[in-house]
Amino acid sequence: MCIHKKELTELDIYHRILRFKNYMVAMINKSVLPVHLQLPLLGNVVFLTQGLKYNFELILFWGPGSLFQNKWNLHPKYKRSGNRLELAQQLSRVILLMGVANLLLCPFILVWQVLYAFFSYTEVIRREPGSLGARRWSLYGRLYLRHFNELNHELHGRLGRGYKPTSKYMNSFTSPLLTVIAKNVAFFSGSVLAVLIALTVYDEDVLTVQHILTAITVLGVVITITRSFIPDEHLVWCPEQLLQCVLAHIHYMPDHWRGNAHKSETRDEVAQLFQYKAVFILEELLSPIVTPFILIFLLRNKSLEIIDFFRNFTVEVVGVGDICSFAQMDIRRHGNPAWMSEGQTEASMYQQAENGKTELSLMHFTIKNPRWQPPQESSVFISHLKEKVQHDAQGGPSTQLLLSEAPLCTSLQSNQSGTGPDDLLASVLAHPILTASGLQGRDHRFIRPSTAASAAASVLASLSTSQFAHGGRGRPHGLLPSSLHPEATMYHSDRTAVDSLSNSESHMRSNALHSEFASAEMSLHAIYMHELHQQSSHPQRTSGHWQNPVPMRDLHTNTGFHAHGGHVSNISTSSPAPLGGWAEVEEENQEDQEINLGSTPTHGTGSSC
Repeated sequence: MCIHKKELTELDIYHRILRFKNYMVAMINKSVLPVHLQLPLLGNVVFLTQGLKYNFELILFWGPGSLFQNKWNLHPKYKRSGNRLELAQQLSRVILLMGVANLLLCPFILVWQVLYAFFSYTEVIRREPGSLGARRWSLYGRLYLRHFNELNHELHGRLGRGYKPTSKYMNSFTSPLLTVIAKNVAFFSGSVLAVLIALTVYDEDVLTVQHILTAITVLGVVITITRSFIPDEHLVWCPEQLLQCVLAHIHYMPDHWRGNAHKSETRDEVAQLFQYKAVFILEELLSPIVTPFILIFLLRNKSLEIIDFFRNFTVEVVGVGDICSFAQMDIRRHGNPAWMSEGQTEASMYQQAENGKTELSLMHFTIKNPRWQPPQESSVFISHLKEKVQHDAQGGPSTQLLLSEAPLCTSLQSNQSGTGPDDLLASVLAHPILTASGLQGRDHRFIRPSTAASAAASVLASLSTSQFAHGGRGRPHGLLPSSLHPEATMYHSDRTAVDSLSNSESHMRSNALHSEFASAEMSLHAIYMHELHQQSSHPQRTSGHWQNPVPMRDLHTNTGFHAHGGHVSNISTSSPAPLGGWAEVEEENQEDQEINLGSTPTHGTGSSC
């Protein structure tokens, strides 16, 4: 490793490790790579396989004729705009040769893919027939959902936490016709299978009859497959809430998904990120055939756009080399005004990262590396975001109330993890439902309806205060159990267990707990920033409530929060009602006065989400 700086920062190390990954994430974000195909009858299809991704990297980064002269420097000729057309033609020839090579090797690669799939999945299908109906994050989804400067284990952990809520959302869509067919097929197959099993128990010689074992095996597979199409009869369809849970972990969501979670089009777009394993296997088998045509007919047409992308979005950093400028997470250069960067960015539409990638990546890297000192523009953005959080927290529920709701909210979302970060995140996500359904209680001093944004702001404000109380940024993370409530019983057992372990085990447990709470903190930021983005896009309507948005740069009011020994309370709100929300009123005439004034509490339906 060649080092030209006295001190390498965390960001410099990430840039060295993720140099090419950041380029791939940026090209997917700016739609430079041709992974979206318009097919007859199928419409818009995303096609990105291991073989196609390997060819992209071979052409652009480290293959013969690639744009990089070594692992850290772009060829100087690609940094000059004078010969961009000539360089585009040269790149087009390289892509053509690579496409022809893939076409010539197609039969051999196809045979290898078939053999590899056969030996890899035959035993799995025999042992678990329903495994093909399971889902996995697609390669496109991993690049689309990846933050700039996010390491592999960080991405895998985040998507792993989002697997269950995403599966629950996808499984909530059912076809009545398909359900009826699946029930009938399962019934008849089960009847025949039951008769064969009964005959086998009565007389073992039945197994010697030809094809009996085959019939039993096939019927078992059919029953397993058909049951996957039969929904849970106790399922409550609440797609918006489920999609909000998905957003908390994946951090990225197109704007048109909001309010359209119940539509099949939204489900199909989620399926592009979260595909069936059977679809993944089929795409890998088709990859040797499709990849040459994508290279020859689609990627070649993008040659000039690729040359311009690497010239415009490559910067040289001393001690690091050439990196993608998006990876610097520079709000001034690549910020999006619709994502709280208004007045702080000079980026044009071409320079802006899509879907808030710059802003969310900056928050993710700051949370994961709390000792990192961001540049001035990024520091200003983070400071303004904290001011906005403190302001919005005044109208949100108290942290005590959210902690008291955690067990109920966890049960509502069928979350079996039972850990502190998951419980707290679940309470923030489900708090608007409890408020709308009347479970919040009849404390009439809560004037404005609570949203996920206000609940997230309350928790984030308490985290900011607890970080300040514990020494600011020197502490790994402020989102600790003791910082939320030093006497909270829901975390007492965790602290006792940590104290009883040895020093090494306690240190490992503490690091794991810090990591979990850091992930929960980033999830809260993702929810909150998406809500603010919706406010800027639709100023009068957010999350089903009509509110007047507060400008982000005009926040210089008192936040109304005080810290006492790590515990945070909101002085503008009263003490929370008991869990369940049925707080008794001491005097009966108080309700009569409210009825006369027309301020009766609104009762939720209880069955709607």
